[in-house]
Amino acid sequence: MKALLSPLHQSARQHPNQTALTYIQDGVNRQIDYSTLSQRVIALGEQLIAKGLAKGDRLACIDNNSVELVMLYWACIDHQILFCPLSPRFPASQVSALIESHRLNFLWTGEGFTELASELSVSRSGSGTNTVTVTPRAMTLNFSLTADNTPTPIDHYAPANIILTSGSSGQPKAAVHSLSNHKASAEGSRSLISLEPGDVWLLSLPLFHIGGLAIINRCAFVGATVVLQDRDVGLSIQISRDQITHLSLVSTQLVRLLKEDADSLKGVKSLLLGGGAISSSLLGQLNALSINSFTSYGMTEMASQVTTGPANSDGSSGRLLPSRELKIIDEKIYVKGETLFLGYLDAQAQTHEQNSCADDVCKLIRPTDEDGWFFTKDRGYWDAAGKLHILGRIDNMFICGGENLQPEEVEAALKQHPAIEDAIVFAQADEEFGNLPAAIIKVSHSKSAKPSCDELTQFLADKVARFKRPRVYYTWPNIESTSLKVSRKQVIEAVLKKVLGSKS
Repeated sequence: MKALLSPLHQSARQHPNQTALTYIQDGVNRQIDYSTLSQRVIALGEQLIAKGLAKGDRLACIDNNSVELVMLYWACIDHQILFCPLSPRFPASQVSALIESHRLNFLWTGEGFTELASELSVSRSGSGTNTVTVTPRAMTLNFSLTADNTPTPIDHYAPANIILTSGSSGQPKAAVHSLSNHKASAEGSRSLISLEPGDVWLLSLPLFHIGGLAIINRCAFVGATVVLQDRDVGLSIQISRDQITHLSLVSTQLVRLLKEDADSLKGVKSLLLGGGAISSSLLGQLNALSINSFTSYGMTEMASQVTTGPANSDGSSGRLLPSRELKIIDEKIYVKGETLFLGYLDAQAQTHEQNSCADDVCKLIRPTDEDGWFFTKDRGYWDAAGKLHILGRIDNMFICGGENLQPEEVEAALKQHPAIEDAIVFAQADEEFGNLPAAIIKVSHSKSAKPSCDELTQFLADKVARFKRPRVYYTWPNIESTSLKVSRKQVIEAVLKKVLGSKS
C-alpha cells in the first residue's frame, strides 16, 4: 500500500498559512497555522521516540481538550503509536483498570492532572501465579519546540488510535481505527455538510469521544480551522466571538446554548446534532431560527456518522452516507463499509476470532460475520423516503405482560411534550405483568412544573399503545456523568436509590 503524508502535513503543504488551531492561553486568543503546527508535531514525535516509544506502543492521554492533546494525536499518527485519550473525569481506580485491561504502556497527563499518574496502581500477572504491580511510563514533553525536518509518509491503513466505547453493556471496549477509516468518514460527512478551508469548527465534544476526534480529522483533511472551547465564557459568546461556522452538539449542550443566547446560532452554517432523539421543543426553537441543522445516527465502531439528514419532526436519522453500508433484518441493524473500525483490542470480546492488524502491530478482534457485517445491537427501520428511524437498543428492551416494550419508543414520544427536555423509560417489577414501564423525566428550563401522570398518560394516548405508557413518573436526578452521553444505568440507579431510601 502506497504511503502518504498524514492529513495534517498534507494541509501544511497545501494551505501553509491557513489557521489550523485557535485557542485561549493566558487570557489571549492565539492561533497556529498549518505550517507551524506541522513542524511542532514533527518535533514532538522526535521526543516520543527519544523517550522510548515505538510503533505499536499505546499512549494513554488524560486532559481536557487542549492544543497539547491535538498535537499528541498527530505525533502518534506519524510514528504509528496508538493514541488513546481517556476521560479526565475518570477516577484513578477506573484509569488503572483501563490501563491494565487495554495494556496502555505509556501515559501523558495534561496540566491539572499530573498527580493522577502517582495514584495509578495496575496489577498484572507475573511469572507463575504471582501478580506484579506496575504503572505505565509517565512522561513530560516540550510542546513549544519546532523542527525543520520533512514529514515522513505513513500507511493510512495502519492502526492509528484507540477510542473507548460508551460501555452501555458493561466494561468499555477499546475500538481501533485507521486514518483510512477517518478519511472515509470525513468525506462521507462532507458530501452533505460542506466544509472547506476558511471554515471554523468548534471542538465542543471531547477527544475521548469519536465525535470529538472526527472534528479534528474532518478539518485536517480539508485545511479548515479547529477552535478549542473557551470554558471561561459561555458557548454562545464564543460562537459569535470566534465566528464559528460549524458546530457539533448533543442535546444537553444545545439546551444550555439556547438558554444562553439562541441568536448566537444565526451565523452558524451547519449544526450537527447527535446523542439520541432531539425533543420537539428543541427542534421547534431551531426551526424558528432557520438553523441549518442535521441529525445523525453513528457509533464509535463506524468512526462517527453512518446516516445524516436535516433535523425535523419526522424523528428520522437521515439517509445513508457514502462509503457506508447498512442492512436491517428483523429490525436489527447491521453495518459495514470503509469507515468500519479495524477491531477491538484483544483484551475484549474473547469469544470472537482474533485477527492481527496491519503489519502485526497489535492483535485485534473484529466481531463481524463471514460477510463483514457488524451487528450494532440497535433496532430500526427505513421509511418510504429512505430515511433511517432508530427504535432503540436491543438490550434495553423488556417484556411487559407478554409484549415487547422498547423504552426508546416511549422516550421519543414523551420528548414531543413541550415541557419535557429528556426522558428515560425502564422496567419496574410487577407481580401481575412481570414488568411495568416507569419513566424519569427532565422538565424543560422554560417550564416550572413537571406535568402530572394523568396529563402525560393522556398526551401519550394517540402515540403509543396503552401497555407501553408509564405507570409512574420520577423527577430527573441531579448527577454528574463522566461520559458525554447520559448514562441510562446511572440515572435509573440514582432514582431507585432515592425511592428505596425514602421507603426505609
